[in-house]
Amino acid sequence: MKNPWIEIPLADYENHMKLDSVMQLQAMNEMMKGQFNTYSISSVIIFGLAGGNGLEHIQKDKFIKVYGIDINSSYLQSAIQRYPHLDGLLECMCINLIDEADKLPKADMVIANLLIEYIGYQCFQNAIRQVHPKYVSCIIQINMEENWVSDSPYLHVFDGLEQIHHQIKEQTLEKVMHEIDYHAIRTLAHKLPNGKKLVQIDFISSLEE
Repeated sequence: MKNPWIEIPLADYENHMKLDSVMQLQAMNEMMKGQFNTYSISSVIIFGLAGGNGLEHIQKDKFIKVYGIDINSSYLQSAIQRYPHLDGLLECMCINLIDEADKLPKADMVIANLLIEYIGYQCFQNAIRQVHPKYVSCIIQINMEENWVSDSPYLHVFDGLEQIHHQIKEQTLEKVMHEIDYHAIRTLAHKLPNGKKLVQIDFISSLEE
């Protein structure tokens, strides 16, 4: 089965995410500023880079390496074109995290925003084990109703995602991370206009405190 994310045009995804009734692109952009700047790190991997939303917050004097991971190579090309000033710092890698986690490099931190929903807990554990970061920062979507994709003119672009989507719960994510020696150190919530909310949970490796 071809992963449905390979078929979704970046423009449709971003136009949906930035609608006034959705506002997820804007919310994640602001939250990513904090993800990049809260901890003392020099390398970071972003799982599910898409078009590079949030990369404008990268401080070139802070980072030695920024890795962008996505299953869609055209998304990665767009990110590279949008942020030419990160040339030499940003390295994009087309990787399917479900069965290619062994290709991941090491880094001080992993950022995974609205990503675990599409690979599941176990694959996320495997990816984190491979990278072995000190910090992990995740943003998950909490739904107040059954419809996890907000209504919009682009709604049917996402129909194929139903077959790979997993509903992620805060407590379960914390339990799963504890199993691989990470514990939560910070939680933030951002309410969205459609009754949903984004929850950021940051973890630290118990082995490196």
